[in-house]
Amino acid sequence: MAWNIDRLPKLNGRIAVVTGANRGLGFETARGLAARGALVIIACRDPARATETVARLIGEFPDARIETVALTLDDLASVRACVAELVDRLETVDLLICNAGVFGIDYGHTKDGFEWHFGANCLGHHVLTLGLLPLLAKGHDARVVTVTSAMYRKGKLDFADLDWRRRPYSKWQAYADSKLGNLLLAEELQRRIDHAGLAIKNLLAHPGYAATNSAWGGRSMKPTLLETAMLALGNALMAQTPAMGAAPSLLAATDPAAKGGDLYGPTKLGGMRGEPAKADKKITPDPAAAARLWQVAAELTGADWGFPQAA
Repeated sequence: MAWNIDRLPKLNGRIAVVTGANRGLGFETARGLAARGALVIIACRDPARATETVARLIGEFPDARIETVALTLDDLASVRACVAELVDRLETVDLLICNAGVFGIDYGHTKDGFEWHFGANCLGHHVLTLGLLPLLAKGHDARVVTVTSAMYRKGKLDFADLDWRRRPYSKWQAYADSKLGNLLLAEELQRRIDHAGLAIKNLLAHPGYAATNSAWGGRSMKPTLLETAMLALGNALMAQTPAMGAAPSLLAATDPAAKGGDLYGPTKLGGMRGEPAKADKKITPDPAAAARLWQVAAELTGADWGFPQAA
């Protein structure tokens, strides 16, 4: 049977927060969770688009429960305000889907001074996740699903110049580095969760090659004519739908066999498309690099592990 959201378990009573749920993969992820009965909180930076998304989902699923919260990942003050609001509004969070991000943008830095990919994709989600851990610790089968990319395989963190202030800038390398950063911080968080004896699964998902508007939407790349042509050709020849791109995230969020640290992705064309399943990571785990990045992230953001370690 071909993949569709009806294959997901019922999620009635579950609370899910999805970043960047107003378009693309995030929208399809929110759609799948809402269709199966979860209360879905759309976290994005544009209130008008968030409102439009709620109307769109309610139009398709009249009984769906959808809420919104403001979140700008490249502004840590906004991330912390989002955490504070959710902590005030909710007793628990069961699912946190860290989906939003920027893609292939020109050289620049966030409000806090971080290279844009690293600041938004990596550090923003890291601070959000740590801030919501107390709610996740009280959740049912609580999971964090961080959306990475197959390009993490190309990542190579330069700890001496994470913000690209000395190196010649490469937007594609910066993007790949941020996705490797997502993976390393997720692995380090799972080690800490396991050591503390907390029942939270920290998982990863990558969408393969999905035909979304990520190259044009929000603060992402402003493609040249050549890049536009290449993207359009790739979308026509190789890409799968946004719904299929979101399938690995949905499977990671609901698979009863999932274990902390697992990666989910498409199963065909080298992970570019196809049915979602647990996937093999294409790089050797590097706990030392993960611990180093965690420490750097703590120093840069002031956010760190908030739970005592198990005895």
